[in-house]
Amino acid sequence: MTENKMFCFQCQETAKGTGCTIQGVCGKKADTSRWQDLLLSVTRGVATIADVLRNNGVKTGQEVGDYIVDALFVTITNANFDDQAILAKVDNGVRIKRSLLDLAAQEGITLPDYQEVKWGGEKADYEAEGNRQGVLRNRDEDLRSLKELTVLGLKGMAAYYEHAARLSERNEDVIAFMEKALATVSNPAADMDTLLATVMETGKFGVDAMALLDKANTQAYGNPELTRVNIGTGSRPGILISGHDLKDIEQLLEQTEGTGIDIYTHGEMLPAHYYPQLKKYKHLIGNYGNAWWKQKEEFETFNGPIVFTTNCIVPPSPKASYKDRVFTTNATGFPGWKHIVADEDGHKDFSEVIEIAKTCKAPTPIEQGEIIGGFAHAQVFALADQVVEAVKSGAIRKFIVMSGCDGRMKSRDYYTEFATRLPKDTVILTSGCAKFKYNKLNLGDINGIPRVLDAGQCNDSYSWAVVAMKLKEIFGANDINDLPIEFNIAWYEQKAVIVLLALLSLGIRNIHIGPTLPAFVSPNVLKVLVDNFGLGGISTVDDDLERMAG
Repeated sequence: MTENKMFCFQCQETAKGTGCTIQGVCGKKADTSRWQDLLLSVTRGVATIADVLRNNGVKTGQEVGDYIVDALFVTITNANFDDQAILAKVDNGVRIKRSLLDLAAQEGITLPDYQEVKWGGEKADYEAEGNRQGVLRNRDEDLRSLKELTVLGLKGMAAYYEHAARLSERNEDVIAFMEKALATVSNPAADMDTLLATVMETGKFGVDAMALLDKANTQAYGNPELTRVNIGTGSRPGILISGHDLKDIEQLLEQTEGTGIDIYTHGEMLPAHYYPQLKKYKHLIGNYGNAWWKQKEEFETFNGPIVFTTNCIVPPSPKASYKDRVFTTNATGFPGWKHIVADEDGHKDFSEVIEIAKTCKAPTPIEQGEIIGGFAHAQVFALADQVVEAVKSGAIRKFIVMSGCDGRMKSRDYYTEFATRLPKDTVILTSGCAKFKYNKLNLGDINGIPRVLDAGQCNDSYSWAVVAMKLKEIFGANDINDLPIEFNIAWYEQKAVIVLLALLSLGIRNIHIGPTLPAFVSPNVLKVLVDNFGLGGISTVDDDLERMAG
């Protein structure tokens, strides 16, 4: 390789808030970053051509949309570190792009003169093209910022869409928007107004993608319900499943039933316990560990095999005892780890994972007790009378939405302290792995309503938007921002970006995000967001308690 540098500023931990240039804080190496940049470039080319064809009434087929979704998901933070797997997707994208070019030629359709469209896809040029692509390098930082905000939002949207599609729920309008947005990003002449409108439209379709996934999950597994989840261990060998994909844990539960193997969730797979059609499996024993960033130590004590269904991989140390019993699937990948692929019917064979588990000892306990969750919108509506009465009586004075991501930076202790010091007449509404900062603190209840209501995964932030709109209706508020709800969101990666854009598109104002503001948002673009939506960062716990909970 002739170039050993990278540039990435898509996650909250990006080096010094300005960008990782040698190796990502996540562990991503410069070569991997280069191939991801190349993959995104090829994907923009595919999407641009598909958008033009669609606008001319030419159908391109499901393969194109599935490719765009998968490629975007692969490049999300902590998802795929496997250069060969990424390059294979580049190869496939080049093949799809050439077929679309042929289709455009056959139809006599003129395509735009963008680099992503013109590049021929020759393998000998992969390295140079990957280096050239970088991070959509507009010289104008504001244009670059808006393009980045769109692309990072699309990555989060793609993650949610892929989960829904695996449960046979699709939305062609969402795919059409992804194509349109990527075509806009590819356009070197796109101006500020066009790009800002695209950012806001990304939020609107983010809501649609989350609604689609909510429908897919609840149709397949029932509405989440109030559930107490064991955080201790059993005496039998176990398999630990991490990530977000409920179809994967369903198939794993089916294949392990009656084998003497217990299944444990990890990280954002915790909410699987809330779904009736998943919790019915008696060998779904509990949740092991905490948020993704503690996995190195917790995987050591788990003792059994681990399955990653989505992002949140932390590269193991060379001496890690567990590194030879980790499996990946879907968009995830890591060099040396076995990758499980679905067949044409969507079925995955977990037999190798199961056989390894049978040779392992039971997990070593690291904590004991229970945590409570399952408060997605249907469960909250079931408690609506209690909630409304508590608000009217003054027992509940304010709701604080503390959704989003957890992370390893010391500054994230802010969220634990903030939750601990909130007045006793406030209720925390949470989703995503941010919950691990406070969901084991036993913060009590208000008239039987727990003070921490966990809706589920990061995509279940949609539930809080639904709940807020329902409360607006119940209380006859003129505006959703008149409700006693404050938003204090923790972010880490791109799924949190689409959640933020989705909330903005719904008209929710005065959202505070932290522990730092995104490095990919330029000062001028940030000013637009502040002026139009009241977006702001967190401050000290004392100041934020006075502002949000006062």
